[in-house]
Amino acid sequence: MNKPLRIILPILVLAGIGGGAWWYLHRPPANDALALYGNVDFRQASLAFNGSERIAGVLVEEGDIVKKGQVLARLDISRLAPQVRQADATVAAQRAMVMKLRNGSRPEEIAQARANLASAKADAANANVQFERRAALTATNTISKQDLDTAKAAAGVADAKVEVAQSALDLAIAGPRAEELLQAEAQLRANEAQLALIRQELDDAELVAPFDAVIRSRLMEPGEMAAPTKPVFSLATIGTKWVRAYVSETNLGHVRSGMRANVTTDSFPDRPLDGWIGFISPVAEFTPKTVETTDLRTSLVYEVRVFVEDPDDMLRLGMPASVMLLPDEAPKAQPQNADAKAKS
Repeated sequence: MNKPLRIILPILVLAGIGGGAWWYLHRPPANDALALYGNVDFRQASLAFNGSERIAGVLVEEGDIVKKGQVLARLDISRLAPQVRQADATVAAQRAMVMKLRNGSRPEEIAQARANLASAKADAANANVQFERRAALTATNTISKQDLDTAKAAAGVADAKVEVAQSALDLAIAGPRAEELLQAEAQLRANEAQLALIRQELDDAELVAPFDAVIRSRLMEPGEMAAPTKPVFSLATIGTKWVRAYVSETNLGHVRSGMRANVTTDSFPDRPLDGWIGFISPVAEFTPKTVETTDLRTSLVYEVRVFVEDPDDMLRLGMPASVMLLPDEAPKAQPQNADAKAKS
């Protein structure tokens, strides 16, 4: 055996042994824990006012822990409050009109209409008597033709007043028309809807927390003009937490939804937290999903979301975390509030 071969052969043997040892130490057998690394993530939301008014006060600071329903900021309501009072008065007036139409004519109004009719009948009878007397005197030429015509006209006017008084009495007895009542009721509903809208705008002048959360960012200050498109706060929920990690394409087959895991952080390495896989991305990251060559498939990674139980509130947003998957453990049932398929 020549000298070059004696030198190269041991090197090749050592390289083969080293490569085999490296593969043996780094392979992910089905019965061993699979390690993943990522960062803690929370559900986040940006809060903005529904109205466009000037901000009167901001009540919380960055880093504050707030409860669901807690008031975080307020708008200036100097223009909204008078609008509410005006709309309230309009509703009250229209409601009174509807009640008036529903109740119909009062007994006193009907009695007045009867009295007016009786008076008109008396005036008509007197006018007709005067006309008949003047008509009898025309045979003797005692009165002129003009006086007779005047008496006749007065009798006609008196008879017309009787008809008017009779119609007024009939209307008082019959009450308002059904169409008038329906129109008044429709107008009342429109006024009530307008009042409800203005009251809602007044309620929206207070920006409240939609869930228990931590104030991440305070984006606007008192005196600025708020708008629905301008967030005032950025919030992070303190309820649901997870670790956003990535698994390689070669280990993807060893991961399944519901798999139990232990989560540790650099701050608390001796206090692992229980977790479980709640989401596995169906698409690869960092490389095009159309790459199918054997060499490039091994570099593909897939996002995995590992939900964590954190009763002592140890995890913080963005904190690095290590995840040890436990394939032999039974899958954990995911809680309803953990939307495993949601991606932020």
